[in-house]
Amino acid sequence: MEINWTKEVEGRKEELLEDLFTILRIDSVRDDKKATPEMPVGPGPKEALDAFLEIGKRDGFLTKNVGNLAGHIEFGQGEELMGVLGHVDVVPTGTGWETNPFEPVIKNNRVYARGSSDDKGPSMAGYYAIKIIRDLKLPVSKRVRMIIGTDEESGWQCMDYYLKHEEKPGFGFSPDADFPIINGEKGNQSLYVTIGNNLEGGKNQLIDFEAGMRENMVPQDAKVVFISQEVEKIKTTWKTFIEANPITGSFSVEGKTVTIEVVGKSAHGMNPAAGVNAATYLAVFLNQFEFGGEAATYFKLITDYIHLDFAARDLGVAHTDAIMGELTMNAGIFSFTEKDGGKIALNFRYPTGVHANSLEDKIKETLEPLGVSVKKEGLGKEPHYVPADDPLVKTLLDVYEKHTGQKGQERSIGGGTYGRLMERGVAYGALFPDSIDTMHQANEFLALDDLFRATAIYADAIYQLIK
Repeated sequence: MEINWTKEVEGRKEELLEDLFTILRIDSVRDDKKATPEMPVGPGPKEALDAFLEIGKRDGFLTKNVGNLAGHIEFGQGEELMGVLGHVDVVPTGTGWETNPFEPVIKNNRVYARGSSDDKGPSMAGYYAIKIIRDLKLPVSKRVRMIIGTDEESGWQCMDYYLKHEEKPGFGFSPDADFPIINGEKGNQSLYVTIGNNLEGGKNQLIDFEAGMRENMVPQDAKVVFISQEVEKIKTTWKTFIEANPITGSFSVEGKTVTIEVVGKSAHGMNPAAGVNAATYLAVFLNQFEFGGEAATYFKLITDYIHLDFAARDLGVAHTDAIMGELTMNAGIFSFTEKDGGKIALNFRYPTGVHANSLEDKIKETLEPLGVSVKKEGLGKEPHYVPADDPLVKTLLDVYEKHTGQKGQERSIGGGTYGRLMERGVAYGALFPDSIDTMHQANEFLALDDLFRATAIYADAIYQLIK
């Protein structure tokens, strides 16, 4: 029997969007300040998880909340278990939105909201794909679980907990990246560079430098406050600098206290070149002037070793793999205060041939003359690769080619998805090669045509894999 998957999706567009809007309206940014045992990463992610599971329960699926950190919606029968792994947590909204990020709006055939593209929209597409297979009463020989996480954008404790308490799928995909397929994911490790708070000397005394919200986001906003003995010189130089660089900002003075704010462009940390790092541009500007003590070292470090060096060549760790591509570095969080000194969070996405320990050792060696400290943050994730000749990869590419008429080919990315949690796990959609990627950016959106086409592809692919 030939199934018109596109037609099946067409008949469910309104209900799909209604359920998606329910999830999008929930502010599901992780909030540790409001975390409790019942809400381990804050109330928003827990609310979004409950809402997603309630949709599955409403539709008659077997559902389970696992420690208020994750959950699943299950269909089918058989010994083998396939996973479709998505997440309902989102990164902070940041600035620059033209609409309320948690009140979804459809305009120009796109749905605008935080999480529309990463990852509530694609996750809902995955759920409706399973729902279509169930609605059509198609025969299946395996089980499939829509597994929902609440901490993908931070520490992945949701999946750590889930896999300790629940069955691990033998194969599957995460709808959290691009078509035609992502069968290779680079390693992911953050390093923190710290420096002391000696601020003696110089014509300018730093009070505060702050930028960035997450390690995996390019900082869109940066702010510095300092006391200056050369206010007019700095003000004049600022006007020239702002005109010559891809940033906007403001400059204000109260007595001898200068406040400068810079606005760049946010982007996903796996592709830092797509953004404009407000923090590094601000540091480059400040590096022209005489700051006291370790503030001067801090700005020199950013200018000489980080600014626009997305491959980390100046830090001595650049590396390229023939299949997985090159190592990338995102400088995601910056802070320097009179009390605590300075810190910088560097997030590395690295291919096969690089190890987290070697990253730490080499960068320590490179930065030793500056007298800073370098330390790994968290356990990180090693590179993950499923060979192109694996039946899972072949099936998913065949379905993609069938629905798009475009040749599918393997690909590796710097982003980390839940696909890597399964030995035979990949990322699959929901963005197409011609889609505009707005993940982690202001005015995030997902094109409705992409959402519906991805749902049809998911339904066909899942059925091919569990029938």
